[in-house]
Amino acid sequence: MSITPTETTSETGAPTGGVRTLLRIEGVTLFIGMTALYGVWGGSWWIYAALFFVPDLSLLAYLAGPKAGAAFYNAMHTYMLPLILSFVGFGMALPLTLSISMIWMAHIGIDRALGLGLKYDAGFGFTHLGRIGKAARAGS
Repeated sequence: MSITPTETTSETGAPTGGVRTLLRIEGVTLFIGMTALYGVWGGSWWIYAALFFVPDLSLLAYLAGPKAGAAFYNAMHTYMLPLILSFVGFGMALPLTLSISMIWMAHIGIDRALGLGLKYDAGFGFTHLGRIGKAARAGS
């Protein structure tokens, strides 16, 4: 897949073309990989279902405003914390901790695949993958 400078970003700085496609494929790959690993691991599907949307509780931080909302949402939707959790779970032989990290990474993966990127302070609809929701309709 060849990527030319004219197709890498829109006027908003969000990725377009091949870069956007790669980021979404990366998200699908993470979701499928973590879900498959969780299955191979033998994790409880009831726990998976119960915890899958827990990172979205971070949306409640938007009640404190877009800056606080974006900061907390981004903290719960970056790979850093679940990766640290997986290292701890693996290193200390804590199966539940490792399971939680896999579920968390699967959640982030599906969000990215759906175009729900990390948020900017301008509001929930302004993401690193482009505008979504009302922000997308207003920008077109």
